[in-house]
Amino acid sequence: MALSERLEIARLHIQSSRDYLMTLLDGLDQADWTWMPEPPVSHIAWQVGHLAMAQYGLCLFRQRGRADVDSELMSGAFRKKFMKGTQPVAGAVSYPPSEEILAVLDRVHRQFILELPGLDGDQLDLPLEPPHSAFATRYGSLLFAGDHEMLHAGQIGMLRRLMGKPPVR
Repeated sequence: MALSERLEIARLHIQSSRDYLMTLLDGLDQADWTWMPEPPVSHIAWQVGHLAMAQYGLCLFRQRGRADVDSELMSGAFRKKFMKGTQPVAGAVSYPPSEEILAVLDRVHRQFILELPGLDGDQLDLPLEPPHSAFATRYGSLLFAGDHEMLHAGQIGMLRRLMGKPPVR
């Protein structure tokens, strides 16, 4: 089934943000994932885990509510560790290994792509409950997902630079 022009725009926006994010993560070792600058503000593990949680929230949950498959995408503990309003804490022991975080990020993204054709139609213009300050409709939620990912990609890029790594672009 072909996507409508609107959904194709959202898909391309989200995919281009994800492609850029993955270039920033390429070549990082496990220690890089939980390295924090001084003063400590954030680290890559939290940023990427938060992006997995956010894509789930923006592209799946806000579109169709909870579904049975959601428990296979990420655990409740993962959601609670990375949800909006959580703060990164220092130390690798507090976070899953990078492979696990990347696996959740990938599962959520694959599920979104799988469900995307079913999101088309008038339902894209429905208002969201609860409302969000950045968007008013389900379609706005999809578009914001790409913007949100790029915002955090910028933070990851800055963390890379503070580690002494060369810029990606």
